[in-house]
Amino acid sequence: MTKSILAILAHPDDESFGLGGTLALYAQRGYDTYLVCATRGEAGTVDEEHLHGFKNIADMRTAELDCAAGHLGLKDVFYLGYRDSGMPGSDDNKHPDAQINQPVEEVAGRVVKYIRDLKPDVVLTFDPIGGYKHPDHIHIHKATVLAFEKSGDVSFHPEAGSPFKPRALYYQVFPRWFLKVMTRIMPIFGKDPSKWGRNGDINLKELAEVDFPVHVRLDIREVAEIKREAGACHASQSGVGMRRGLMGFVTKVFGEHEDYMRAYPPVNVNFNRLGDLFDGI
Repeated sequence: MTKSILAILAHPDDESFGLGGTLALYAQRGYDTYLVCATRGEAGTVDEEHLHGFKNIADMRTAELDCAAGHLGLKDVFYLGYRDSGMPGSDDNKHPDAQINQPVEEVAGRVVKYIRDLKPDVVLTFDPIGGYKHPDHIHIHKATVLAFEKSGDVSFHPEAGSPFKPRALYYQVFPRWFLKVMTRIMPIFGKDPSKWGRNGDINLKELAEVDFPVHVRLDIREVAEIKREAGACHASQSGVGMRRGLMGFVTKVFGEHEDYMRAYPPVNVNFNRLGDLFDGI
């Protein structure tokens, strides 16, 4: 039977700029790879030029994700149907359809349906702070954890299908040493590490203070070009620029890999770092 991986994320582009190398690598190895995306990125900032030919931002970003999915080799992409909540403090936070305004258990009910239908061996999602503290990332992390924990419980959303428990749950994590290096290098280039990102709303200094263990370090060099091509599909989110400039320079210096913390099965204090998501499960 073919092994499978299900990534559960928040927005179009999370799959490419985050764990795209992982998805591409396992798809290349013959695994079935799937993506559940909670929103269509309605709150994203987009230059007018990218909207040509599209009715709205959601349609445009959906098309970008379709493009990226083709490069990454995803077998299918599914949407939960929520609205992008935007960054903390934005007006998008208040929209009644925003993902963060939905009960975690309700979102988990939609997530668990895909877990039970697709029966993945491995489930991937954000770390507890959502990578960079985006409200939607944190919210879908909580919903995914709940759905994973309850996926084998017949009493949890019985309408979502027969119970099924995947073999492992991983959180993608960013190594804090990398972020600490970034906070020191950026001022040399005249950049403020507390105002990173397209809109200057990501505080790298704050993120560097939070540390998660790395249980799996996945070498993605053989699919680095595929990941780059997938990222380029998200042109409205600076798809090409994400791999250039300062970030591109640091990434090349420190190599190409994606890191994971294993949430299930639990690991002991003497756990040795692995190089494959399927080792030890």
